[in-house]
Amino acid sequence: MDQQLEVIMPLIIYGGDAKSSAMEAIQFAKKGEWEEADRKLKEAKDSLIQAHHSQTELLTNEARGETTTLSLLMVHAQDHLMTSITFVDLATEIIELYRSRVP
Repeated sequence: MDQQLEVIMPLIIYGGDAKSSAMEAIQFAKKGEWEEADRKLKEAKDSLIQAHHSQTELLTNEARGETTTLSLLMVHAQDHLMTSITFVDLATEIIELYRSRVP
């Protein structure tokens, strides 16, 4: 399980970082601070890339025949990542809506 934690925890950590950065990006956009909004949105997307590296490692190991034990922590990590991906996608759209409303 220790080896699995090394792969699972980045999913949770980077997923959480992505969601937090996306929320901050929305807050900056709300105030019309576009450079900061764009910077935070990039941070969010960079965090998702890091999380995907861990997920890819899990998938690669599975493809090699190294089964992964299904645990509540694994389910939580995958759920956390998928929620974060959706949140970043929505944040991108919300920011574009704010930007399009600026005269």
